[in-house]
Amino acid sequence: MRDLDKFLGEAIRRRRKELGLSQEALSFKAGLHRNYISDIERGLKSPSLRVIVKLADALGLAVSAMMRMAEENACKPAPSVKTE
Repeated sequence: MRDLDKFLGEAIRRRRKELGLSQEALSFKAGLHRNYISDIERGLKSPSLRVIVKLADALGLAVSAMMRMAEENACKPAPSVKTE
């Protein structure tokens, strides 16, 4: 389950940065605590559907679009690690 939280967090962070929002600005728009936004973006918290709806609205996205972004993150190949 943790990977799903991580992929969603990455999608939220990417969209927030696209909009030029700080975590504090996003937290204000969504009515959530900034530390909670940070935990979600790092995949440490698993947000409820209610929170996902608040975040999607604050980011100007439909919930389905935000989930699609998370799915795209899940489908990306893991970065390869070079060993020398």
